[in-house]
Amino acid sequence: MVIRMGKIIQRHNECIGCGACVALDSENFEMDGGQAKLKNATESNGNLVKETSNLENAKNAANACPVKCIEIEE
Repeated sequence: MVIRMGKIIQRHNECIGCGACVALDSENFEMDGGQAKLKNATESNGNLVKETSNLENAKNAANACPVKCIEIEE
């Protein structure tokens, strides 16, 4: 069985702190200082990036983000 990895990318500086991503995907997002933050992420080019094999909830979080600062790469 091949496990497909994908990436969650968050432009953290664009976050307005609405909390929709945290409500939909608390496995990957948490509130920190009034903004949502991608958990256990690394910083790359000013973005927070995390590789994961579980993208379903992350896709829901990205779709719910009112400022569209979350991207999913499969």
